[in-house]
Amino acid sequence: MNREIQVFACPHGPLLVRGADIVVDESGDEHAVERPVVALCVCEGSGRKPWCDGTHKSIRRDLP
Repeated sequence: MNREIQVFACPHGPLLVRGADIVVDESGDEHAVERPVVALCVCEGSGRKPWCDGTHKSIRRDLP
């Protein structure tokens, strides 16, 4: 079944992905998606990569 996959970038946060069945990480490992929407880490600080664990909230950034 072909489903539309949508990706939304949260300001200073994760990428939200809707409609995916799997996520392939940077090592090529496949991770099953079990929810309608998942949050992917882009700050590189998550302890649950590729999933976001909220670590981005505690990382200090110099923002405009």
